[in-house]
Amino acid sequence: MLVKNILGEKGREVVSISSDATLSEATRLLARRRIGAVVVRDETGALAGILSERDVVHAVADESVTSLARPVSLYMTRAVATCTESDSIEELMEMMTHGRFRHMPVVDNGLITGIVSIGDVVKTRIAETVQEAASLREYITAA
Repeated sequence: MLVKNILGEKGREVVSISSDATLSEATRLLARRRIGAVVVRDETGALAGILSERDVVHAVADESVTSLARPVSLYMTRAVATCTESDSIEELMEMMTHGRFRHMPVVDNGLITGIVSIGDVVKTRIAETVQEAASLREYITAA
């Protein structure tokens, strides 16, 4: 299965915030949308980074509540790993496990076309496994 299939199931909405927004604004967005990461865009709308709950925790741990008034650009992850719609679920799992992150923007032709979380990947793999098991049971029963 491909990343394209995940986006077809979950949708292509990408929640984003500008790089000059405050960390406080970002945390409110994360909480309101019930998500674990937000894409950070620069003034042109291009991918500038990603801000995760983990980044927020580190910021507050290091600088206390004063970090909440500072821009997300100070705390976001700038070296963002991305994937394409044609990447396989197995490739995605390997990248996420190796990189130890849970959210990955999907980029095709320089545009962000979606975002995939580890939860999306696990849900897809479970569905594939259930389908494979059902197919095997059906094959064995028919034989």
